[in-house]
Amino acid sequence: MRAKLFVVLESVFLGLGALILTPSANPKPAAKVTAPPSSVPQTSYSAYPGHQKPLAVWECTTSWYGEDFNGQLTANGETYDMYADTAAHPTLPLGSIVRVVNTKNHRSQVVRINDRGPYVEGRELDVSYAVARSLGFDGRGLAKVRLELLKVPSRRPPGHRN
Repeated sequence: MRAKLFVVLESVFLGLGALILTPSANPKPAAKVTAPPSSVPQTSYSAYPGHQKPLAVWECTTSWYGEDFNGQLTANGETYDMYADTAAHPTLPLGSIVRVVNTKNHRSQVVRINDRGPYVEGRELDVSYAVARSLGFDGRGLAKVRLELLKVPSRRPPGHRN
């Protein structure tokens, strides 16, 4: 009886030890801010002068806006041009420069944030029609993208006048 109990306890402890030492079959999901996978060709940051690496990197869902808004004023007072390399983001400072990388085909485009939006839950970026076309998702309307914040505009000193 004692030997049987010893075998059972030994099996339990060996099983628990194996569970602790074995890597999980369901790893925890990666954080929202991630580095590009090693299988993806690394982006050359020298394409944007003055910045060797992005200030921040994260993934989000993006959409595009075009003809219905073309010619209307953007949040920074410019006239929206659906063929310009611009985008709308709800919180990034206007004038920020962001590289948008389509995670499916790895096409990228550098854009300037000049508007606010999108105003649809689950989306974090609205790009112009031209950017969506260049990234290859103008037909689908939505894409999973990696955002690389390259530049944030400097703030004007207090009391600065135009």
